[in-house]
Amino acid sequence: MKKILIFYASYGGGHLSAAKAIKKHLDDNFEVETDIVDCIQYVNKILNKVTTGAYNQMARNCPGIWGRIYANSQKGIFAHISSRANKIMSVKLQNLIKEKKPDIVVSTHPFSSQMVSYLKRKGKVNCKLITVLTDFAPHDQWLVGHEYTNAFCVSNKRMYEYLTNYGIVKEKVHVTGIPLSDKFSKKFDKSEIYKEFKLDENKPVILFFGGGEFGLGKDRTLQILRAVINNLPTYQIIAVSGRNKKMNQGFKDIVEETNSKDRVRIFDYTNKVPEIMSISTLVVSKPGGLTTSESLASGLPLLIINPIPGQEEENAEFLENHNVGVWIRKKDDPNVIIQKLFEDKSKLEQMRENTKSLAKKNSTKDICNIILKLY
Repeated sequence: MKKILIFYASYGGGHLSAAKAIKKHLDDNFEVETDIVDCIQYVNKILNKVTTGAYNQMARNCPGIWGRIYANSQKGIFAHISSRANKIMSVKLQNLIKEKKPDIVVSTHPFSSQMVSYLKRKGKVNCKLITVLTDFAPHDQWLVGHEYTNAFCVSNKRMYEYLTNYGIVKEKVHVTGIPLSDKFSKKFDKSEIYKEFKLDENKPVILFFGGGEFGLGKDRTLQILRAVINNLPTYQIIAVSGRNKKMNQGFKDIVEETNSKDRVRIFDYTNKVPEIMSISTLVVSKPGGLTTSESLASGLPLLIINPIPGQEEENAEFLENHNVGVWIRKKDDPNVIIQKLFEDKSKLEQMRENTKSLAKKNSTKDICNIILKLY
């Protein structure tokens, strides 16, 4: 039986979600043995706690600093330190690979890609390596040791061009999209979803995510939610606050102030994102790789809020450049942006149509097929 080892790291939730989607599809559809491992947690639990904690704190409280670190880590001293650290940490990872004896390693984070490629270069391990990039813009940290990576799975053609211009053999690069839950390929009974969320089938729905994992920009998020409610009186809203009690209470206060209980539903969490997206006309969210992929797969334009400097701002630019998203920047009046977006119905329809060229509903299936072809 083929053995497949899937690595991720806990810097944001997208890497784990991608790893889980790949594992589930492999387990459900193929005779394979799979394991999923947090590579940094395995290498050193204290290091994992310190570094993920630092990332979370910077992303939440000092996003500008994180943005500079992200940009500088492509070249120069930061890039050198990162690569050097991964070489040192790879010694511990080598023990796991020798124990598990995988035929294939799948990596959804650049650190594990670097560690495994280094071990391959040194002749310490002998396995196929597949790197799955989980954003809409490339970063050179993903490409360190690319000579020892057997396949790269990327989200769009622009990334394909970047990687091939970087010097990676074209046959190694596959435009698959970012791994998604198989729920996004299912057809739902929309009437049942409207009933479940106590919504009117005759009124359009907007899905509003209030800051994701970090609950970023609380005051700005509340300002934008208020603008959506006030400027779109014929729309229903499902507002997900995340596990942030202050954000959740802020949502409730706005609903009281605007007297909009009849058309706004508030949740701190939902596992029904595919279902809700199937009845929605627009998503308001940070442009994380996973949420962006889910929205595009559901044919939904995005109203972009609070991107983290670095990868999320690059995602936001990508979405705007492809006319599938509108970014409310810090200096923008959300009332003006929302009014402009909805004053011409054809604009939203065109954005929705544009999602078709970027959507990758079968991303996970395609990635898993590539994995098994390599074996």
